[in-house]
Amino acid sequence: MIKIGITGVGQFGQNHARILRQSDNCEFVGLYDRDMKRAHEIAEKIDAKVFESYDQLLEQVDAMAIVVTTLSHYDLAKRALENGVHVFIEKPITEHLWQAEELVKIAKKNNLRVQVGHIERFNPIIMELEKKIKAPRFIEAHRIAPFTPRGSDVPVVLELMIHDIDLILAFADSEIVDVRASGASVMTKKIDIANARLEFADGGVANITASRISMKRSRKLRYFQKDGYFSMDFKNNKAVYIKKSPNYLKILPKIMKGDYTGIKPEDVVDIIEVDASNRTKDALTTELESFIHAVEAGINPIVDGVAGVRALKVALEIVEKIENK
Repeated sequence: MIKIGITGVGQFGQNHARILRQSDNCEFVGLYDRDMKRAHEIAEKIDAKVFESYDQLLEQVDAMAIVVTTLSHYDLAKRALENGVHVFIEKPITEHLWQAEELVKIAKKNNLRVQVGHIERFNPIIMELEKKIKAPRFIEAHRIAPFTPRGSDVPVVLELMIHDIDLILAFADSEIVDVRASGASVMTKKIDIANARLEFADGGVANITASRISMKRSRKLRYFQKDGYFSMDFKNNKAVYIKKSPNYLKILPKIMKGDYTGIKPEDVVDIIEVDASNRTKDALTTELESFIHAVEAGINPIVDGVAGVRALKVALEIVEKIENK
């Protein structure tokens, strides 16, 4: 059983700590946070040990969960990897591309696992539909939220949009040939609202919008492919799969002639409600268990360092396109 610790128990990291502490799949060694008052507060809640420094915790673990501000990812992850410790890093993997690429090289050299916290890969809806998504031709993503200070140290592209960039790259079986983007800074000095259009070599297109200055919270994703499309609402945990009806080919000649007499909607499409209720674990629990399993089995994580680099590369290109305007 691997020994694991966590650094960073803020608003999001406290959930990682709670799940790891309760897990039967690992030995939770303890936690560290540079805000020692916060560290002791969370440790008391989950009955865990507090370490006085990151290096002290590093000496006691096989794996480390790093849930701190993006600006600190590189330094903490590098120190862990150079000390033979596997790392789970919250997204984005690092602030700069060269940092991410270096972490991947160090991990490969030392035969260590790096997993990046692109949590939507473990969303019950995605896990239910992933085998049905094949060569999407058009992808549309909207991820908007009200403003909060957390995460505002980086552009919204790295804070929110990168989730959808990762999901798009995971299912688009083609290279990106063009990136167009626009955005604006409103509440911070960083980009707060952004839209990007990705074009792929196979003709596929992805249109992505992210905002952290909206009045409401919404997370929606749509994949359109040859046999139908998927509409996913992550906020409300709902999805619909709309595909061509078995009768479609029979009535197609009639439709091509412009004759719609007697044709009902169900003659054209089947509407299938996607039920992910059989997946009782939340995405974060599934994500962390996946990391633990990858470390124990010596296998590549589902969202490895290479995937983190790939998503970061696209995200940074989008940021550059916006800033250069």
